[in-house]
Amino acid sequence: MIKQGQKLPEGSLAQLTKDGMVNHDVAELFAGKKGVLFAVPGAFTPTCSESHLPGFVVFADQLKAKGVDFIACVSVNDAFVMKAWGEAQNASELMMLADGDASFTKALGLEMDTAAFGGVRSQRYAMVVDDGVVTTLNIEAPKSFEVSTAEAILVSL
Repeated sequence: MIKQGQKLPEGSLAQLTKDGMVNHDVAELFAGKKGVLFAVPGAFTPTCSESHLPGFVVFADQLKAKGVDFIACVSVNDAFVMKAWGEAQNASELMMLADGDASFTKALGLEMDTAAFGGVRSQRYAMVVDDGVVTTLNIEAPKSFEVSTAEAILVSL
């Protein structure tokens, strides 16, 4: 599993934009930038839609005022679902990134098998990444939502 102080693994995350599909190389995305990357088990699911994503929407300006260049939400969903979820949640200030085959999530070592719920998904977490290196890593215990909130990341900055 990824740890604080380590570089992010290689990977690609998809984003559906108004100009079409963009496949972001993770190393290039974070090169020379400070970003917040948070993951949810699934788009449109209760805690993710009622608390996790909305928190980052509300606190986006405050996070950016603390030196964050961008905020990205990732889920093991497809880019079409992530775009629709972002639009439904007014998340225009966030990058809504898809890890459709869970390859990036697996490379992080943060996957979980939800069986019939949806198969392999991401654990809930939030991290601060500075020039590709994880400087803060907050991974939730199963069925918890405390350490990966936007407020917790804001305090860590």
